[in-house]
Formats: sequence, structure tokens, C-alpha cells
Amino acid sequence: MIVKKSALEIEKMAAAGAVLVATMRMLEGKIKPGVSTAELDVVAERFIRSQGAVPSFKGYRGFPGSICASPNSMIVHGIPGPYRLKRSDIISIDIGVTLDGWVADAARTFALTDASPEVANLLSATEQALFAGVEQCRVGNRVGDVSHAIQRVAEGAGLAVVRSLVGHGVGKDMHEDPQVPNFGQPGKGPVLEEGMVLAIEPMTTAGRAAVRVASDGWAIFSQDDSLAAHFEFTVAVTADGPRILTPWHLKDACEDPQPLPETATPGL
Repeated sequence: MIVKKSALEIEKMAAAGAVLVATMRMLEGKIKPGVSTAELDVVAERFIRSQGAVPSFKGYRGFPGSICASPNSMIVHGIPGPYRLKRSDIISIDIGVTLDGWVADAARTFALTDASPEVANLLSATEQALFAGVEQCRVGNRVGDVSHAIQRVAEGAGLAVVRSLVGHGVGKDMHEDPQVPNFGQPGKGPVLEEGMVLAIEPMTTAGRAAVRVASDGWAIFSQDDSLAAHFEFTVAVTADGPRILTPWHLKDACEDPQPLPETATPGL
């Protein structure tokens, strides 16, 4: 069942999103060669709790970390641990924050040094695919419109869309209906209505779409070990258009999170 949120509930989710954005920016300053993913996890949890919130991921279905830290060919669900970042790495950071019972969820992939053309294309195109999907989060559109916009941008840049992993509704629970695939046909799927809140999260690889699951039962890698990227926003469907509740793309989290960048149009 799809649970729509009131205007007040969306504001509460935006408050959780503000904590998430502050956490992401704090971590961005600490993502350097030699730092372990466990160290990133510790400072993230400490910061989130200092804001009166809790890390949504910790303990979720037994997940031991406060964030997901997924380097290189790991797509998602990386358990923070002893792995130390290298200059040549990219790393996807996925954060969930629960504040006053409401969840915000977002992710971003970082390159530790100046990116190669392959890495630059992977990160730029996946981020553009995210914005293309967000642009379709409008009353009267369908989930398939979001999915198709993401797919068109990602595949148009030569990337593979991971089809076994999807976006989702979010609210009091971290995973709610509907599922939001990153591929699909326009005009298909549930109709988007005012008050729906979605985690839009393209997950792509520079190789093929097939994946493998690590022995820990959590981490998911590209099967061909190609580099992977993951970008995500929590987005509310409002009468005025899509509202990004986790605006890590803005310099100031207090800025109005509704406007999209000029590049955020379908088909880029």
C-alpha cells in the first residue's frame, strides 16, 4: 500500500533530510586516502546522534553499520570495516537518518582524486540520471516515467542500469511501496499523487548489469568487477512539482530544495 504524506509530515521528513545532508557534507571532508570505511561510519553515527536523530541503517535487518560504504565495483550495501581508501578509489556513501520517526535516505558517489574519463562519465551520467528521474516526479505522471527517464540518460551515456536493485517509497518506514525501478516504459506503473515520497536512486556500472552478492550477505558487486555508481535523493511529489528533501547538491541546505539544476531535464 502506498502511504501518502501530509504537508506537515513532508516537513518532518525534510528536517531528517537536513541532518542527512549535513552528515554527507561532513563525510565528504573526511573521504581521503588512508581513511578506513569504519572510521567514516563512526564519525557519521556520532554526528547523526548529536543532531537528535538516529542512523536508520544500524540494526536494520541486522545491518551492523550506520552508513553503507561501497568502494569501486561494490554497488551498494557495503558494511563499513577495515578497508582503507586509496587515491584511485571511488566510493558510494549511502546514508539513512531517522528524526522524530521519519526517514530520509540519500546516496552519493565520490572520486578521491581527479577522475579518469571513464570515472567522470560514470559519476556524471549517473547523477544526471538521478535528476532526470526527479524531474518526472510530478502529479499525474507514472512510476514508469521516472524509471524510463533514468534509463534513457544512463544507457545513453554507455552505462548499464542495475536491474535487480530499485528505488522505493519512504516515510515512517525506510522501504515502502511503490518500488521504483531504474528502467521501464513511460506511462506504466502506479500514478504519482500529491504526498507520495520516493527514494529515487539510479545504480549503474561501467560494464554489465549483472551483480553478485558477497559472502557477508550484504555487499552487492558488479559481476564483471566494473566500477559502479549510486546517487540518491528522497523526493516528495507536491502540487508545485518535485521537492528534493535531501538536497546534498545545494551549497546551503537551507536553500529552497525544490528547484532543479538547469541540466535536470529528461534525456540529458
